[in-house]
Amino acid sequence: MTTATKPATVVTLPSDREIRITRTFAAPRRLVFEACTKPEHLRRWWGPRDTTITHCETDFRVGGKWRFVLQGPDGTEHPFCGEYREIDPPGRFVQTFVYDVPIIRDHPAVEAATFDERDGRTTLTITILHGSKEARDGHLQSGMEPGIVESHDRLEELLGMLE
Repeated sequence: MTTATKPATVVTLPSDREIRITRTFAAPRRLVFEACTKPEHLRRWWGPRDTTITHCETDFRVGGKWRFVLQGPDGTEHPFCGEYREIDPPGRFVQTFVYDVPIIRDHPAVEAATFDERDGRTTLTITILHGSKEARDGHLQSGMEPGIVESHDRLEELLGMLE
């Protein structure tokens, strides 16, 4: 008897300034792209399970801004924001990414998300480019890896409901 294994979110470090996150979803890329860009879907999966998105705004156009605020179980708010730089639906978008708190907000990153479909399954690859190795390492040490894994698990569950 074979058991299905849960898809894995893989985090790698292709360079001293980059983080690459890859996950394959059992859904067409059109649907994965939509779930990653529309506020009504983002509210349902973005962030760890014990957080709530209290603010989710996107102006999904080149030059448009986005802002999300996550609230942790202790009530602490975690604001994130950025600007869309490139949009090529349903294959790719590029945005800046800022954890909008003092000191850290001065170190924006650039995220490029690509959506590659094969046989009805979509591989999402997010490459995050930081301004320095120190900024990249700080991002890694922030707990982002378990957070993105849990977010991707939630996205997989949502995609199953949207199909």
